Amino acid sequence: MNQTDLKYKIALSLVKGLGPVLIRNLVAYLGSVEAVFHEKERVLMKIPGIGQKQASIISNSNTIDRAEQEIEFIEKNSLKASFFLDDAFPVRLNQCEDAPVLIYHKGNHSLDTNKMLAVVGTRNVTENGKDNCRNLIKEIADYYPNTTIVSGLAYGVDICAHRAALEFGLATIAVLAHGLDRVYPRLHHDTAVKLLSKGALVTEFNSGTNPDRQNFVKRNRIIAGLSDATLVVESAVKGGSLITAHIAQSYNRDVLAFPGRIDDEFAKGCNKLIKTNVAAMVEGIDDLEYALGWERKDKSPAATQLSMFIQPDGDSGIVYNLLRQEKEATLNLLSLKTGMPVNKISSLMLQLEFDGLVKSLPGNVYRCI
Repeated sequence: MNQTDLKYKIALSLVKGLGPVLIRNLVAYLGSVEAVFHEKERVLMKIPGIGQKQASIISNSNTIDRAEQEIEFIEKNSLKASFFLDDAFPVRLNQCEDAPVLIYHKGNHSLDTNKMLAVVGTRNVTENGKDNCRNLIKEIADYYPNTTIVSGLAYGVDICAHRAALEFGLATIAVLAHGLDRVYPRLHHDTAVKLLSKGALVTEFNSGTNPDRQNFVKRNRIIAGLSDATLVVESAVKGGSLITAHIAQSYNRDVLAFPGRIDDEFAKGCNKLIKTNVAAMVEGIDDLEYALGWERKDKSPAATQLSMFIQPDGDSGIVYNLLRQEKEATLNLLSLKTGMPVNKISSLMLQLEFDGLVKSLPGNVYRCI
């Protein structure tokens, strides 16, 4: 990435009072990131969502120097920085309106693999919860070895998920609530280092950022946004994992949860998600497959006759031909491979289904008829 471009991208992400939506508006209206810093205040005020206060903050911003310091840190520590306009920015995350506009990451693993599952839960995980988490990840590794497990490196379910993924050979991504100049909690430093060989550390926070309480909620939206689905292993009635689950639901992503005893404090959150139809109940790999529309390699689908209908053209034809190659695919995967937004893919698939060319399966999965 060009150093000048990166400097302005980091600087824009550091301007106080500008959220992801406003930053995207600014870049869209002005045509480039650099133009934001060179435009006159009276012009900035005409952009939707930008008032006099925000325009003044942008015009008087002094984040360029801080951005240059961050670039030095990035180069020294072999990190990567991805802006929402860059090809390397995760496609799934870019589909979320409130996603960060810039993320930092360390590790060589792709942030866009075919199957990405967030595994979250209480920090006070029980032995039963640990067993459920580890056993399901083992089954996933047996049948879907290209799956990436996403979590937050916290105590409890998070670290159990990361370690199980490493144990059974799955890639795993840890999303952090602080800068990449540290690992929190320090007790998990060795795991963080190990997962870099087949995974990544990801954050939206620049170096020097402490793991403050409010950062964990921001971190949770990245966990949900990177993933096709979010699995809650154990949770009390209130907790960060439930926040992650509801964020995933708001992104139109699947939510899954293990059920538990009604008198178990750390099962009440999961039971509530299931009872209120926020989450599908999962007891093992079969339930996961059904909910997400996954199919094991050892299951050979019956041969089907190719459709005799006239082949669709335009964007419909592109999506339909890709689906024929993939046999079956989620909306997210089709969006990832075509570059079209999920809402457009969804509309095209609905029309193809009306035309009798594709079949809808559970978990936003489609298959050619």
